[in-house]
Amino acid sequence: MKRLLLSGVALLALIGTAQAASHSACPAVTVADAMGVAAGAYPQQYELSEFQELAGCTLEFSANPDAAALNARIRGNPDLPPLAERIPAEPLVVAPYDEIGKYGGTLDVLSNATEAGTSDFLSVRHVNLVRFSDDLQTIVPNVAKSWEWNDDFTQLTFKLREGHKWSDGEPFTSADVKYWYDNLALNPNVIAKPKDYVLVAGERMTVDTPDATTVVFNLPAPKPGLLAHFATSFAQGFQPKHFLGKWDPELNPEADAMAQAAGFENGLAVIAAYYGNSDWTDTPTPLLNSPDKVANLPADTMPTLESHILVNDTTEGRRFVANPYFFQVDTQGNQLPYISEQDEIYVNENEVRILKLVNAEVDYKSQSLQLPSAPLLLENQEKGDYTVELKPEITIATFAFNVTSEDLAKREVFGDLRFREAMSLALNRDEINEVAFLGLGEPKQYIGFSPAPSFVDPKWSSYKTEYDPATANALLDEIGMNDLDGDGFRELPNGDKLVLNLQFATQGVAGQVVELVGQNWADVGIQSTVKEVTPDEYRSAQSSNQLDVMMWRKSQPMGIVLGNNELWVPPFENYFGIRNGMLWAEWIDTNGASGVEPPDYVMQLISDINDFQSTQAGTPESDELGARLVENMVSNLLFIGTVQAPAPIYHRNALKNFTSFKTQSYEYYRTYPYRGTQWFLDE
Repeated sequence: MKRLLLSGVALLALIGTAQAASHSACPAVTVADAMGVAAGAYPQQYELSEFQELAGCTLEFSANPDAAALNARIRGNPDLPPLAERIPAEPLVVAPYDEIGKYGGTLDVLSNATEAGTSDFLSVRHVNLVRFSDDLQTIVPNVAKSWEWNDDFTQLTFKLREGHKWSDGEPFTSADVKYWYDNLALNPNVIAKPKDYVLVAGERMTVDTPDATTVVFNLPAPKPGLLAHFATSFAQGFQPKHFLGKWDPELNPEADAMAQAAGFENGLAVIAAYYGNSDWTDTPTPLLNSPDKVANLPADTMPTLESHILVNDTTEGRRFVANPYFFQVDTQGNQLPYISEQDEIYVNENEVRILKLVNAEVDYKSQSLQLPSAPLLLENQEKGDYTVELKPEITIATFAFNVTSEDLAKREVFGDLRFREAMSLALNRDEINEVAFLGLGEPKQYIGFSPAPSFVDPKWSSYKTEYDPATANALLDEIGMNDLDGDGFRELPNGDKLVLNLQFATQGVAGQVVELVGQNWADVGIQSTVKEVTPDEYRSAQSSNQLDVMMWRKSQPMGIVLGNNELWVPPFENYFGIRNGMLWAEWIDTNGASGVEPPDYVMQLISDINDFQSTQAGTPESDELGARLVENMVSNLLFIGTVQAPAPIYHRNALKNFTSFKTQSYEYYRTYPYRGTQWFLDE
């Protein structure tokens, strides 16, 4: 009996040992091989406790062996504490696509210039409160651990991760969200005009912080799309209060004196050097803004929650190192990111950029790549050991005539709907598709939504898209635009010469498209000149109301429209997209004190988009509002669509855990759904 009892004890001990072993070594779960572990509440990721329960294990953590050396390159950072003190109590557990990665290496990328064409690369390291999964349908936790709406979508509560830290080791808390909203997003001394997404039907929200990990957005009216905004936008819903707040005169009475001692005019000037005067998170740091003063500041760049942090910034490019406090780990407990450094260089000439891709000098690229470049890239992909995929774009190359031109004679013509109809009918979209888009696109009108929701009548996608130069000529004759001097080109009704200056940036629209459009318009007697400029030059001229014709890619999926009204309110997009009606926007912003009063249909657009965002999607009321938005926008042809086509996505084959994107688009914030933090280099 004693022998049997001892055997039973020994057996129990063996069982206990086996259980302990099973709860220590976690399976290397990937998207490709779940290793028998069930999916969590959200695709391709887990909360720590969720993963350990599903996998029956205890995750042990490890870090990049070069973390201390990388941290030493972040000026102002203290020496590194142990990893357990750097990651949250509940880190986000990420399942890599194909395999557990290896640490090290430098991701080489290519942008156009400082603040031009950089969002592609920024999206690789980007984080926000939530994000879209790679199905582009499911919103999943990221910086925030969870969220909850109330019943009528007037209160959105986020739970943050306990123990989450900024890249300098300071705690990240709900106070950082409230500081962003109250002191930056709504501060006219920082951002002159509040962005739509921080407002609800033009009214501000309030932010409550009942504890360090709880943030409550209180909305004055329903806005279900607010969550989707945080999932897609470059504008992060948090900023480091501990860092920026000491320079903020509203929080620190010594801020201005401190700033002046550092060589700045006041505290707001220091905030501008670090944060910029907009919500764009890719502004140059003090390394560029104030290289003579940067030594007097506590750091070269403000702390971040992103996967990498800037350590060098010049007019030629930038260098980043891995954030030693990053909040994500893989299913083996390895702190992400795998890639130690990122090197971004600037090349504004499209031909030079394409040559660098052909020569495999770049690890990843999609922004500014247009379909006309695809044949050369595809021809050389085997030799260069890289892969090029053609993926649909959400946007469509779009042209807009300046309806509030400073030239009153032009304003009268551009504001005449008959002229805009003529210019749309003059376009040979089939030819544009064949020549510029290799026959792979689809001629379409701009309708504001992409893809088209069910409430959109299909007729609007083809509205005034037929190639009909005879009708175009008749409309121009009707307006009184005649060829007075016999040179084959029409003058304005008052007799003034009309030559459209078609300035374009390759980042926004392919040069071949612009040339073909110019030729189509010449065929109906409208003369133009074509000139390529940099994105910054284009944007500056557009925003200062200096262009005759604006051109860029444009459209948004419904999920973004529900949270952001910019496509429907003058000037109909932000600084980085295609705008129109700049003086209408001024009239709205000044409550009629200056600018030009918009026509009734524009005021109807503004009213309808506010109601649309406050109405539950899919209801008859929402569908009616959406249908009216489309009819109003398309029938007035403020923006003229051309061809919707795919565009290239490029990556070197040495870049691993790289998945096939669903779209080549800015609208879901480029790589953000595809988890660049789990990329690694195998070479």
